[in-house]
Formats: sequence, structure tokens, C-alpha cells
Amino acid sequence: MTPTAVTPASIEQAADLLHRGKLVAIPTETVYGLGADASNPEAVAKIFQAKGRPADHPLIVHLAYASQMKDWAEEVPDSALRLASAFWPGPLTMILRKKTSVPAVVTGGQETVALRVPDNPVALWLLRVFGGGIAAPSANRFGRISPTTAQHVAEELGDAVDCILDGGPCTVGVESTIIDLTDQQPTILRPGRITRSQLEEVLQREVALKSQHKIRAPGMLASHYAPHTPAYLCATATLLELLEEKSEQGKQVGVLVFSESLNLACQHLLRLPQVAEDYEAALYGALRQLDKLGLDSILVEQPPETEEWMAVNDRLGKATI
Repeated sequence: MTPTAVTPASIEQAADLLHRGKLVAIPTETVYGLGADASNPEAVAKIFQAKGRPADHPLIVHLAYASQMKDWAEEVPDSALRLASAFWPGPLTMILRKKTSVPAVVTGGQETVALRVPDNPVALWLLRVFGGGIAAPSANRFGRISPTTAQHVAEELGDAVDCILDGGPCTVGVESTIIDLTDQQPTILRPGRITRSQLEEVLQREVALKSQHKIRAPGMLASHYAPHTPAYLCATATLLELLEEKSEQGKQVGVLVFSESLNLACQHLLRLPQVAEDYEAALYGALRQLDKLGLDSILVEQPPETEEWMAVNDRLGKATI
């Protein structure tokens, strides 16, 4: 499937495909999503088939406007309104109690629904023309590296998708922060660009961090976002030792680092930015680049373990062994 340039005609065509129960790959600021009409259970089921995604994994419903939350959530609490005002459109997904009309296939059979308004002009254009909610997990095979360009989607899913809208590279580059607002204490289920401190500042209360005992939201498996090549997350000193050891064994190794001072004699070395947000935007593309080389392994330098790097460390922890 060749990606389609974004024009008024292609947006109308994509909206028509969605209304007819087809799959459309959509650019967002986070990653490209594999979209279907969220009100059509048969269409949504095609997402799971195309991705090889387990049926108990809930999907995020993308909306054009925050006011549409009432169409999907049984109740929209004040906390959701405050967060929407502060961060939407943007990379924040909110978990709310679902209306009975929301198809079970969208929610993984749970009594909650995940909602977000994306901050991408193409996604918002399509959502406004389409008029309803679009269920859209990342447009890749389940568990693999999320796509941040239209070409990534084409390489990964091919003709399993009916249209790929080419909105250029994703600006954020990692999936949205997910916050659960259904319990007394708001809880982050997946870290992303919107940090815990930012959420607490808006809500004026403590926000908890997830527990892994149940799949409440996308991206909560221990292994996810992973390349086919075995990848290892290492402290700098350990990375140097492993690189020397594998090189002596004649192994082909790719290395992903962020330290400017780390100079390595390695053919397949990629250096990512030292600013967390810029690193996020480049991460999945770099992993895909190394994964295509047929290497024996990939070594990734451990970034700082501070709040601003939480999303990166979460993704790397799940993408590596």
C-alpha cells in the first residue's frame, strides 16, 4: 500500500472508507494509528486481525473535540474537563467509565473507555470530516516498534490497510500518556510526553503510577515496542564491555547512544539527542533503522532515570531484553 498525500479529496476518501468499515492509517503527533469507525464492531475487529492484537487489549478512541467525551463516557468528571482544557489537543489519553453503547471490542471487554483528542492537523481534519470517534492503536504488528512515518506503516502492514494518509514524521514520537480517572486517585497507566508533575499541577492533587497486574490500557505488557533483533538496555560501562565481548566473537552489533562523549569504534552506531523530547521523537526510527540491518544484537545506552525521561525508559524497558 503506497501512502497517500493529504489533500481535501484524500481526506474525504479516507472518511468515506471509515464509514464503509475500512481501515485507514492516520498520522498523529505521537505515532501513526490504524483507524476504524469506533462505533462499528465489525470494522474495529479488522484492527485486531491486521495487527495480530489480542482481543482483550483496549483501543484508544480519537475525537475531534473534547465535547465529544459525553458521547462515549457515562460520566465526564471535573478532573477530565480540567485535563482536556490543559492538554487537548495533545498526547494525553483519559480512561473513563464507558457508556453502554460503546462496543465491547473497543474496550477489550472492560467497563472503561480510553479517549483522546490528537494534536495533529491531518488527524483533526479527518476526525472533523468523519464526524465520529476513530479507534486507532499504533499502525504496526502487535508488540513491534511503533511507526512514526507513513512509510513505516506501509512496510509493516502493506495491503492490510485500505489507505495510509501521509502526514509526515510524527513530532512527539512515542505514545500518549494514559491516565485512569475512574478511581478515587488518578493513576498514570502509561507514561508519555505529559508528565506526572504536569498532571498534578493541573489536578492539584497527587497522581499515582500504574501497577502491572491487569491490562487496563495499551502498552502495558512487559514486552512491547520491540525490534526483531535482540536488544539490550545497558549502563554505559556495561555497554562498552558487551560491545568489546561481542566484537571479539565476530558478532554484528548495532549501538544506540545519547552521550556525546562516548566515542566507539562501531560500524553501526546511532547517536540520539541528549534532550528527552528530541530523543523521543527519534527513538522508534533509530530502532527500525538498526533492526533492518540483520544484526546479531542491538545495545542501547541507558538514558537518565529522571521524570522527563520516564516515557523513553518505559519504552526501552519493554523493547529490550
